[in-house]
Amino acid sequence: MAMSSSTSTRLHLPSSWHATTNKATCRWRRQRFLPVAAAAPLRLRAVRATDDAARQPFDAVDGDADEDQHPRLKIAIVGFGNFGQFLARTFARQGHTLLAHSRTDHSAAAAALGATFYADPHDLCESQPDVVILATSILSAKAVLATLPVHRFRRNTLFVDVLSVKEFPKNLLLASLPDDFDIICTHPMFGPESAGGGWGGLKFVYDEVRVGDCPARRARADAFLDIFAREGCTMVNMSCTEHDELAAATQFLTHTVGRMLALLGLEPTPIDTMGYQALLRLVQNTCSDSFDLYNGLFMYNQNSTELLNRLESAMDEIKRRLFDELHQVLRKQLFEGSPPLNTGSPGSSSPPLNTDRPDSSSPPLNTDSPDSSTTTEATDHDQDGNDKKSLQ
Repeated sequence: MAMSSSTSTRLHLPSSWHATTNKATCRWRRQRFLPVAAAAPLRLRAVRATDDAARQPFDAVDGDADEDQHPRLKIAIVGFGNFGQFLARTFARQGHTLLAHSRTDHSAAAAALGATFYADPHDLCESQPDVVILATSILSAKAVLATLPVHRFRRNTLFVDVLSVKEFPKNLLLASLPDDFDIICTHPMFGPESAGGGWGGLKFVYDEVRVGDCPARRARADAFLDIFAREGCTMVNMSCTEHDELAAATQFLTHTVGRMLALLGLEPTPIDTMGYQALLRLVQNTCSDSFDLYNGLFMYNQNSTELLNRLESAMDEIKRRLFDELHQVLRKQLFEGSPPLNTGSPGSSSPPLNTDRPDSSSPPLNTDSPDSSTTTEATDHDQDGNDKKSLQ
């Protein structure tokens, strides 16, 4: 329906959302997930205005199909490696405009996903994305962010990181970005290997570190998070500090055990148990990631060092208990289960070396009689005397 420009108001959303309407009354509400069999769940859903003329461009469709519509964002992915491309596939399927930048030339991969690749970060900034996602490795995040001319982005651009640690990127973004930029620190608790069957039921952790009070900025942040909610992710709102405390066990420990098992060279066998097969899958899932990722989990999470020390202590304790049990068994066999070397026990399984039994089949080598030495000596003397007499 045609609208009079003189009577319209502009909702201050990103440029792709601007529209002329009589009433810009779109508001947002949080909504619980629906069962998988139902329509795609939304974390945030636009409430239909009572006046059809107030409907926003991303809701303007025929009939009731507008329930499944959502805002389209212009998303720039900085660090278009394996994980960046993994995210881009879902973003593209949902209809978002994709931009990509990386130090390595991934222009072919970007083109295959419908993304525009920029080798020069200045060109990326001139494209004025709504959201910039930092998808580099943990180790290179600081250096890559320093190459971006952030002052050339639109004021109050939303920056998002998807690194596996959270305190480090939070502090980095707060120190590097202008105060009027929005920041959301996130961690998709899955990757290309573990999410091959989709994102449904997988956890997505996020911390809205800084989001402006402007309705348009709030709506943009909600629209970005809604990307993951629409895929069925379990949305977990958690502080960066708490995330790192928990991730030391849930992620660093998992990767450590997986890499330790990989060094053992474990292989499938004809008699694999379910537990053993789980270990093989753990090796596959953890070692498919780069060592830089694992190293970053250790270097940039202050809780990892303590956990590594606890893991080493736990291994020492297990070894101590095993060897203590072994020593107890050996002591029992040596000192309780077997006879001593010198014994007169009639139940001995082997003939004793020393015995004073009168019916012994062989003369004793020694005797315990108190005058045995004297008797022996006397006998010997008598024998010598008899020999002498016979000679005489």
